[in-house]
Amino acid sequence: MNKTADAAQSLAVYVHWPFCRSKCPYCDFNSHVRESIDEAAWLDALCRELDHYAGLSGPRGIGSIFFGGGTPSLMSARTVEGLIDRIGRNWSLPDTAEITLEANPTSVEAEKFRDFAAAGVNRVSLGIQSLRDDDLRALGREHSVAEAKDAIALAQKYFRRNSFDLIYARMGQTVAEWERELQEALDLAANHLSLYQLTMEKGTPFHAAYRKGQLILPDEDASAEMYDLTREVCAAAGLPAYEVSNHAAPGEESRHNMTYWTYGDYIGIGPGAHGRLTVEGRLHATCQRRKPEFWLRDVQETGHATEQDELLDRRTMAEEMIMMGLRLSRGIALAEFQARIGDPLEDHLDQSRLEALLAQGYLDKDAGHLRVTGKGAPLLNYLLGELLA
Repeated sequence: MNKTADAAQSLAVYVHWPFCRSKCPYCDFNSHVRESIDEAAWLDALCRELDHYAGLSGPRGIGSIFFGGGTPSLMSARTVEGLIDRIGRNWSLPDTAEITLEANPTSVEAEKFRDFAAAGVNRVSLGIQSLRDDDLRALGREHSVAEAKDAIALAQKYFRRNSFDLIYARMGQTVAEWERELQEALDLAANHLSLYQLTMEKGTPFHAAYRKGQLILPDEDASAEMYDLTREVCAAAGLPAYEVSNHAAPGEESRHNMTYWTYGDYIGIGPGAHGRLTVEGRLHATCQRRKPEFWLRDVQETGHATEQDELLDRRTMAEEMIMMGLRLSRGIALAEFQARIGDPLEDHLDQSRLEALLAQGYLDKDAGHLRVTGKGAPLLNYLLGELLA
């Protein structure tokens, strides 16, 4: 990479903290359980990797920072503050930047919210996952519903912008049961919810149990009904879907995640983190080493642990922007696509299949956007396969 970049583009920064107290049986994220962590060494290494990417990106304004994991709320507030400070030294960090930290709702972690706020975090995202104690135990979560509700209240005390996650279409769950739980969640929520259907990810204990018939999930019809219900109930409560799994009051969307979905530039640091960084008009796809110990060793030896740095061609960029943009309720902005890719969107789609999907009501297109309809949303993966064939 060259050190010069388009300074007019704002930049998002993702920081991956790979450690958890325990590994949930449904999780395929790059998360690890370790008996002890040298947090000072990790702070130093993460700062060194930030320095490395600052040298590559050139001067940029930071639009958002996201601490993800793993469980970043296991970090001390001092470490979080040190990382925010380093980002501010390397780039321009305005007071308006969104700074999100993912947190688990155990009482120990929730007690740190005040310190995280003082460190500069201004948005928190809680991994609640269920409002039923039996299901929390089945999902391998360490907190109770009571702790979850206490954590939500604390998050709303210290952070005006806050969100929490729930998983639905869980083992044995009915549509009626999910509707009751969703309404409870909306009664607790402030301005944002992330609502995900339970999926069986390869390599997880849940996937192995599912293949053996030991886990029974709702059938496709029930899952589809839950999805439709989720969108309808959330919209009626003032939190319409702005992305496949994310719901927010207008203006409260996750700015960091919107960077991904609108195909903006972002830097990923920490084990397994991905990035998309424009340097002198060329987009680089980067990925850091996954295993924490190897990542730490490489950073200590060379200043970074970049395992992959690939220049993306126009076709790949177009496909990625289509796959990300169609996740949004607003769809792909045609003018933004042409400005980013250099070609009209139509040049990168199978026209006959596009016309058929429009006629069947799965897609909608006007002068400004191409979007997936409510009818098409549950079939997004199929639609992408058709459009990009």
